[in-house]
Amino acid sequence: MSQGLCILSVLPHPLPVRNRSVSSGSDAIVSQFLAAAIVATWAGIHFTTILGHSADGLGWAAIASIVAVQTWLSAGLFIIAHDAMHGSLVPGRPGRNRAIGRLVLMMYAGLDYDRMLPAHHQHHRHTGTAADPDFCMASPRRATTWFLRFFGNYYSHVQLVRITAMALVYMALGASFLDIAVFWAVPALLALAQLFVFGTYLPHRHGDDEFADHHRARSGAGGIVSLISCFHFGGYHHEHHLNPGTPWWRLPSLRRS
Repeated sequence: MSQGLCILSVLPHPLPVRNRSVSSGSDAIVSQFLAAAIVATWAGIHFTTILGHSADGLGWAAIASIVAVQTWLSAGLFIIAHDAMHGSLVPGRPGRNRAIGRLVLMMYAGLDYDRMLPAHHQHHRHTGTAADPDFCMASPRRATTWFLRFFGNYYSHVQLVRITAMALVYMALGASFLDIAVFWAVPALLALAQLFVFGTYLPHRHGDDEFADHHRARSGAGGIVSLISCFHFGGYHHEHHLNPGTPWWRLPSLRRS
């Protein structure tokens, strides 16, 4: 996820942070149902638009609406993988969490789950310090500098090869490059910006006010704003660091309790 990602990626079995409030069996059922709904909706729109030559046949308003929905759902794919990293998606089944995490990150943008897993646990162990791969120590307040570094650490040549191979398969099936760019690449990039701004930068940037504790994380607006912005990881980010084993949809209940 950030600076130490390439180094951390060689660790095959990272020691995870302690996942307090790991989801119960009933929570896991809800999490898996929501994950299936997000995946199915994303896939349905994805294949219909890319293979249906939609960029040529739809108006700008319709295209913008589809891109907006796919951007949010693409962020949702990443959040599913994030819950898998904390073991809350399928409690007690690390293999299933890993398999689902790999699948949704590949769908999202050809990302490598096994490469990101150790970096994310490093983020939780050393939040907001030089050892935090998601934090920009040199620019703790400047969004532009931080984002460029964030983007650079997400990108890999292997990822580019995967995306290119998948795009070639789509084109062999009759898709146009324009449809692939508009309905897959653009939402993926916008989702990356969304995840960065609401899930990383705003919760962890340095400000005039002090952080509440050593987690160096702050929460923002809750409710529907939090859901739309980043599946509650902006509105309830401090709650997430306090209880990393809680699935995304339960984070609002932590503040109420």
